Amino acid sequence: MENNHILKDELHRIALFEALDDEQLASILKSSKVISLAARKTLFEKGAPAEHFYLLKSGQVKLYCLSADGDEKVIEIINSSETFAEAIMFMPKYTYPVCAEAIKDSELYSFDMKQFREILENSKETCFRLLATMGRQLHGKITDIDNLTLHNATYRLVVYLLEQLPEGAMALSSIHLGATKSIIASRLSIKPETFSRILLRMNKQGLIEVHGNDITLVDVKGLRELL
Repeated sequence: MENNHILKDELHRIALFEALDDEQLASILKSSKVISLAARKTLFEKGAPAEHFYLLKSGQVKLYCLSADGDEKVIEIINSSETFAEAIMFMPKYTYPVCAEAIKDSELYSFDMKQFREILENSKETCFRLLATMGRQLHGKITDIDNLTLHNATYRLVVYLLEQLPEGAMALSSIHLGATKSIIASRLSIKPETFSRILLRMNKQGLIEVHGNDITLVDVKGLRELL
């Protein structure tokens, strides 16, 4: 195994692997591989055969698709300790539905989908544990869909900024945007120029201060009142 330094207790804290016992986890780790991906390099293309899912150890990866006009729509931004492409294991067609590209230099761990499915086929108890984990994740995705479809651009951006805060923060809290503004705007279904205008307006209102990718939330209470 190439990644002996991954400890089992580390993976047990990752949602997808919570359902596995130590023996199952050891089996998965034996066939895992380390992948280094330079910034702007593609991991997989939409429609490519899907044989592996991934855990991001460090760096950042975007999942995106292209419109008929060639416009890029960011579906999700993957950060360290997050898995992606695992849902394909449960689809009738084993192909990647989106493209994946490194935003910055990244290190990932690749896991064999076929082996993971075999573990589930051989253990009903593991399947039920995994269903419970996926149910929790689904709840979060439903919230994302609600924010993207039912609320305006300002609402979505304010929600995003507040989600970056440590719990209980009330004022003068600084956050750092982990991706470029254009990528975050795409993830929130906001045009880049609209994204910039909203930041400028909130800055003039005394709610935030913007310094590049560093944003100080001057009036957290006021931001929450916008919601």
